[in-house]
Amino acid sequence: MNDLSKSRSGSKPEGRRLPTYFDLINDEFRRRGGGGGGSARRAPKSRNAPNLQSGAATAFSRASGNNAVVVKVLSYGAGAGSARNVLAYQSKEEHAHDQDGREVIDLNKAVREWEREFANRKGSKDIVRLSYELENTDRGRIARALQSLAGEGIRAAGDTDRTYAFSVSTGVNDQTRLHLAIVIAHEKKSRADRSSDNRVPAALDDIYAIDARVDGALREEGINPISRYPIEFVSGPKGLTATLHAMQRDGAEVTLSTKSHIRQRPGKSGLYERSDERREITTKDHKEITTEGKTVAALMQTRQPRDFMHLLLSGPANVDRDQFILAGRDFLKEQFAGHRYAYAVHNRHDLEKHPHLHVIVSLRNAGGKTLNPNIRDFTEWRLRFADKARERGIAIDRQKRVERAGPPPVKRWEWEMFRRMGATAPTNVIDKVMSKVRDKPTAPKLEIAREKFDQTKRSIDRVIDMLEGLAKDKTAPSTARELSHDLSLGLRREYDRLEAAIREGRDPAREKGQDHMLRSTPISTGQAKAAKEALAQTAISVASKIANPTDRLIFEQATKVIGKVVGLQLDARAAKTKDRSQDNRKSTALETKSAAGRDHVAEQGTLNKTSNNRTIDAARIAGANAGRDSLENEREERGRDRSEEQQRDREIPKTVKLRPPPDKDRDRSR
Repeated sequence: MNDLSKSRSGSKPEGRRLPTYFDLINDEFRRRGGGGGGSARRAPKSRNAPNLQSGAATAFSRASGNNAVVVKVLSYGAGAGSARNVLAYQSKEEHAHDQDGREVIDLNKAVREWEREFANRKGSKDIVRLSYELENTDRGRIARALQSLAGEGIRAAGDTDRTYAFSVSTGVNDQTRLHLAIVIAHEKKSRADRSSDNRVPAALDDIYAIDARVDGALREEGINPISRYPIEFVSGPKGLTATLHAMQRDGAEVTLSTKSHIRQRPGKSGLYERSDERREITTKDHKEITTEGKTVAALMQTRQPRDFMHLLLSGPANVDRDQFILAGRDFLKEQFAGHRYAYAVHNRHDLEKHPHLHVIVSLRNAGGKTLNPNIRDFTEWRLRFADKARERGIAIDRQKRVERAGPPPVKRWEWEMFRRMGATAPTNVIDKVMSKVRDKPTAPKLEIAREKFDQTKRSIDRVIDMLEGLAKDKTAPSTARELSHDLSLGLRREYDRLEAAIREGRDPAREKGQDHMLRSTPISTGQAKAAKEALAQTAISVASKIANPTDRLIFEQATKVIGKVVGLQLDARAAKTKDRSQDNRKSTALETKSAAGRDHVAEQGTLNKTSNNRTIDAARIAGANAGRDSLENEREERGRDRSEEQQRDREIPKTVKLRPPPDKDRDRSR
């Protein structure tokens, strides 16, 4: 604790309300004479405090025991049971209030209302339930048939790792009823397994295939199925446990066959694993069924929906509690209009602790739309909550975690990595852990991103200026000029977009780039080579003029990237020309359509037909006209020759009559 906080805490009379951290900033600026010498300047006392001293505000706030406004999700939940737990935790100090302002006194009634909100939720289909009416048979034959099926494969040949459970009871007309539950979800090898290759889709074709294999296994054992009840699906661990208990009704024995088990470790907790050997448990005990169901469910990969979120709204310890609660009420009413929610206050009367609201919010509103909050939503919620607080006269401002003058948060796996690896751990993990241990504040990452962006932008500005200069240089090859023009436009647009992100407070490192069009006109290999050399020589000349070594290094790295882009672009365009050159027909498209065509004409040694001398142009035009007259004369002569040939063709008979050869034996009768 610094001297400033000591003096203030020591001189605080009893019953006096703690000052806000903006009051502390104003006092400190008055004590220092406006922050840098000269006459003292009093900071304006307004509700919307200036953002220029946000770093100092956080530092003084942290030194005096205050925090900025906090809006975060503590957990997500599904089902009425989880909602009841949150509602009960909310009400541990005082009764909660719902979205209509009513006090939640009857907890059971509130749970029933919340349960109606979850009636339409659908989880993943993890277990399929099949029920059959069989001819009167004994349980042993059914068990052998299902064991044989599991050994061959339940869905298909080789599908031998799947868990199933069955029970046998009396059916109609003294028949035997078989209840069979099969886990179609992926069963993991361990809890760390993230694959999902063993999941069976809940499609009709797959379920009919399972039904056909079950029917075949029963008939091979001499059991004739008479009928089958409609197929049902259940979801998640709770659905599996409920299915097993439903099979156990009326005292029926439940047989669970699975490869999931708990591997015991001396002195440590057991590990859930899937072994190579199948084990069977047959029991009527309710608790044993629950325990075995949890063992299977621990390795079952399921996707459960989110019904509600548990939200936390927290503020500084020295805040006006009543106004803070009213600000939280206004925020919830505006932000979650149409959703069912309930909130309760903690630490209302304990002035040494931070007051906070625990809120349970239904993710699905009355219109059927579902919330899926992300980091941007949390940032927006902080902004709106801070606005509501300032409207109530509470001088707080929203702050992200990276903007707080405190040590960075360290995750559990980072602690474990540092403990195991020590000095050989990654540098970023070491820095975070040591900053946490030493309680060392860190610089905001957004400020570092701004500085890095500004430094990079200076170098990229040099690249853009170089490309724009090359595009305007008429002595450079035309291919290099047009490519430099396209690249300069693309870079300028991209960095204007990133600069807008910086102004809006977004991290430019997380911005997704955009595509910019480049030309695809075919060029020759010589043109590509000339363009590459022109760009390389220009980059070398610009780099030699940069005095700062760091700026020169960044510029060289940027030009190296630009060089790769240029090389790929020019090589692709030259490859198109190579493909076209395989055609024997002569094309003059390059001579008329682009600047690249003019480079191609210059390489072939063709006379450039542009001049500022009118006499030369007149002679050239006269020559062209004379050539055109000679061509017309030749066309006329060719026309006359063609007409004479057509006349001769007309005189030649177009058909020839064929006569049969004389038959020597025709007059033999004479």
